[in-house]
Amino acid sequence: MDPLLGDCSLDVLRRRRGWKWTEYPPDVLPAWVAEMDFDLAEPIKDTVREAITAGDCGYPHPIGLGEAYGEFAQQRFGWAPGPRQVFAIPDVMTGIVEVLQEVTPHGSGVVINPPVYPPFFFRLRMAGRRVVEAPLSRTADGYYHLDLEAVDAALAADDVAAYLLCSPHNPTGRVWSREDLISVAGVCERRGVVLIVDEIHAPLALPGARHIPFLSLGLDRDLARRTFTFTSATKGWNIPGLKCGVAVVGDRQAAGALERRWEGLLASHLGVLATVAAFRDGLPWLDAVCAQLDQNRVQLAKLLDQHLPAVGYLPPEASFLAWLDCRSLDIADPAARFLDRGRVAVTAGPDFGEQGSRFVRLNMGTSPALLEEIVRRMGSAVGAGQPMPSAG
Repeated sequence: MDPLLGDCSLDVLRRRRGWKWTEYPPDVLPAWVAEMDFDLAEPIKDTVREAITAGDCGYPHPIGLGEAYGEFAQQRFGWAPGPRQVFAIPDVMTGIVEVLQEVTPHGSGVVINPPVYPPFFFRLRMAGRRVVEAPLSRTADGYYHLDLEAVDAALAADDVAAYLLCSPHNPTGRVWSREDLISVAGVCERRGVVLIVDEIHAPLALPGARHIPFLSLGLDRDLARRTFTFTSATKGWNIPGLKCGVAVVGDRQAAGALERRWEGLLASHLGVLATVAAFRDGLPWLDAVCAQLDQNRVQLAKLLDQHLPAVGYLPPEASFLAWLDCRSLDIADPAARFLDRGRVAVTAGPDFGEQGSRFVRLNMGTSPALLEEIVRRMGSAVGAGQPMPSAG
């Protein structure tokens, strides 16, 4: 691996006290929650160390965040929002929920595209909104697509007020095309709904794919007033524990919704500082991560062919999450089998909606060596039918 990423030593990783490495016993290899194993980028480490040394752990101010994100977006996506379009938030889901509570009626419906990120279901319900499903379509070759007819029909239903789009999509790894996004804009404009776009995995678009920021499309003025996009450095630079996301708007009316909710949207001060450092000085590290993930997605295909040839897999176009079709294994709960007999923790497919039945999501954001051990254990769990010996 690139020296910027470290070596993902298992002894070092097991000293981490975050959720990923403490949820299961030490003989389990965690490949579930969306957090990578690589070392942090040095500019982020330096920034946080400097703040702590200076006793700078007070309340946050988003100074420099809008400029830093605009510079990053220009370099990465060819689009530069102005600083006044950019707002600090604690995390993407909190931003989404606060905005929906501000701009949609209590009890109204929000359309989502399962299989999709589990909090899209439970956080919306916690916020008093009704989940309306417009599932992705899936072709015979396994590729997922937005079903715009299903989306349109769902948005036309009574009391539906918003559409929540995941772009790039989690867990399938799809990067939606410009044509896909233009079609979404047309449907939302015609139906007069609020459009929320989760772009948290955008920095991790892999070679061969290009993420298109929704607000770069040049939206109709009325739709721009109802469109909110959310992203973060947390996935791209592996800093979810520092608690800072980014909301971007294309119109002052949309900005007002965030301004009115400001006290519910306070980010972490260290998170703001780290995010600015990531966007401004962390691109070499991000490039190294994307190159490694590109290698890992190819390696995963070879490993599955060797150890789990019955499992369906299409390499993701973005991020470090692999969506595995385990239906041919004829196991009711493949995630439980991989954990119980292989001592590998993956995320169960039904968490992403009923469309995920007998699928699992696997985190491949680790070293090639650990990825190989993860898949080897999973294959043993299916083939041998006996628990793996403890790894200690």
